[in-house]
Amino acid sequence: QVHLVESGGGLVQAGGSLRLSCAASGIAFSINTMGWYRQAPGKQRDLVAVITSGGSINYADSVKGRFTISRDNAKYTVYLQMLSLKPEDTAVYFCNAEVVTMRRTTVDAWGQGTQVTVSS
Repeated sequence: QVHLVESGGGLVQAGGSLRLSCAASGIAFSINTMGWYRQAPGKQRDLVAVITSGGSINYADSVKGRFTISRDNAKYTVYLQMLSLKPEDTAVYFCNAEVVTMRRTTVDAWGQGTQVTVSS
């Protein structure tokens, strides 16, 4: 079983920056895509950015040019550098990983979420 632990959220003024980290721990055969999703109050959980084990990246249009996703495969960690933050970026940010288990099945793992609040 793989556990994901996020860190780095907080309160920041508009225009500021934050860096989120998500570390995976546990037993798995491998981890494929890792990524970040966010959920604002009363809204659905939306994709922010994802990165494959090979380094292919996809961003939501709303964060392109401001957010950068990266990962350290050796540390099973994914990062989200967020610049030029806007109040509309306020949400709970969740880490996600596509885990290949030792049985070679694929499961989705989620972190507990970290709050990002951007004040105007």
